[in-house]
Amino acid sequence: MSGRAPWSVEQASQIIEDNRRVQGAALPILHALQDHFGYIDNSAVGLIAQALNLSKAEIHGVITFYHDFRGAPVDGRVLKLCRAESCQSMGCEDLVAHLAGAHGVSLDKSEAGERLRVETVYCLGNCALSPAALLDDEPIGRLDVARLDAIMRDSVGPQ
Repeated sequence: MSGRAPWSVEQASQIIEDNRRVQGAALPILHALQDHFGYIDNSAVGLIAQALNLSKAEIHGVITFYHDFRGAPVDGRVLKLCRAESCQSMGCEDLVAHLAGAHGVSLDKSEAGERLRVETVYCLGNCALSPAALLDDEPIGRLDVARLDAIMRDSVGPQ
C-alpha cells in the first residue's frame, strides 16, 4: 500500500466535501478516503457523520459491515484470497492451511510492520480460474502452493 498519502484531516475533509452530495454518499466517501490514504482513520467517522447529518454509530456500522475498509494502514502488499464456493471446490482451503502451516500467516490479522497482509474475500468474480486471488489489486488465477510460496518469498523473504 506504499505510495498512499499520510492521513490528514484537511485532505480527508476535502474528500468528504467533494463527495457529500453524491447519492448514498457514505460509501463513495469511504471508498475515496481508502483509495487516497489506504485506510480510514478513526477520526474520519465524526467528520463523515457531521457532513452527512448521520450518527457516528451509523458511519461506524457501514465501515465495519464492509470487510474492504481498513482502520489502519498496511505497510506492505495485500493478498486477497477468495474463499467462496468455486474457490473452495478448487482448493483454496488447502492454500489457507498452507499459509498457516508453512508461513505462520493468519488471515485477516493486522500486525504493525507487516509486509504482506492476507485477507479473506468472498468472490472475486474470477470463478473460471479458481482458486482466485488479488495481489495488490492485480488478479491471480489458478493460485497454487508454488505461486503462493513465491508471493510470500517476494513479499516477506524466505521462511
